[in-house]
Amino acid sequence: MVTIVLNGEKKEIESEVTLDRLLDLFSLPRQRVAVELNKEVISRKNWEQTTVGESDRIEVVHFVGGG
Repeated sequence: MVTIVLNGEKKEIESEVTLDRLLDLFSLPRQRVAVELNKEVISRKNWEQTTVGESDRIEVVHFVGGG
């Protein structure tokens, strides 16, 4: 098992996964979100190649429109 911190909460996943797969595992939306890995914003085009591993900190931020 691999322990990560997702949006401030410790989570366990079976193994290292890509950011793209992580969003699927936790049913997180893909539209209008930004993903930060260890305090670095990861471009959407790199989600499929970026691996999440032990002790990584991931923040998924939802953009909300308004007016």
